Amino acid sequence: MSRPSADPAAEQAAAPHGDPARDGTGAAGLPGCDPARAGAFVAVAGLVVDEASAARVRGHLDLGAHHHTPWGIVNGGVYTTAVESAAAVGASAAVADRGQYAVAVHVSTDLLRSRTGGRAEVVAEPVHQGRSQQLWAVTIHDGRPIARGQVRLQNIPLGRGPA
Repeated sequence: MSRPSADPAAEQAAAPHGDPARDGTGAAGLPGCDPARAGAFVAVAGLVVDEASAARVRGHLDLGAHHHTPWGIVNGGVYTTAVESAAAVGASAAVADRGQYAVAVHVSTDLLRSRTGGRAEVVAEPVHQGRSQQLWAVTIHDGRPIARGQVRLQNIPLGRGPA
């Protein structure tokens, strides 16, 4: 959710891994949302969040050879990672005042057009924001659609550990 560093693994190793409820406020003003804690996978995917709220997340990807499949095009997993990440940031912003965050329980991404590089814009907006679940729609484009996704998320209390 931030630009990848020259050495994402070293950055990840240096990042704290405590309880999100006690880690303070991070990206987008969300408790526990520190991009350095996201791990090397998310860092290399490269979503940069430019704007985040409960009603909209806007960001971008700077696509390049480090995102390529062996056939020289951007791997669809990069787009799916951006779809899930953008929706999770917005959905978490929507429930932060209730002491919750949101985790994806279903992600669907349609890959519409291949790319080899360049800037791609990412926009996520809620379709439904309920008490226990949310549904977000995400588009990725460069003036023309590249991918679109839908994410169903579960609202979970901060501090609740893994199952």
